[in-house]
Amino acid sequence: MNGLESEDKLGEAILEYLEEHPGAADTIVGIADWWLTRHQVRVAVQMLQGVLDRLTEKGVLETVGEGEQLCYRRKRD
Repeated sequence: MNGLESEDKLGEAILEYLEEHPGAADTIVGIADWWLTRHQVRVAVQMLQGVLDRLTEKGVLETVGEGEQLCYRRKRD
């Protein structure tokens, strides 16, 4: 990813945050710590979900519980 693409991604993340929080205002440090970190966590969680789904489909993991209490663990024999 080149510098302009990275800057475009940062701009998109800031605008997404402001869509959800139209009255938000913060310092550069606050924006980096809160606005952008939140976006990175969301992206990481989406990626993690895909990995967990694939490992479950392969039979490496199994799920226990349901809804917000759904947990993943190594599949037991």
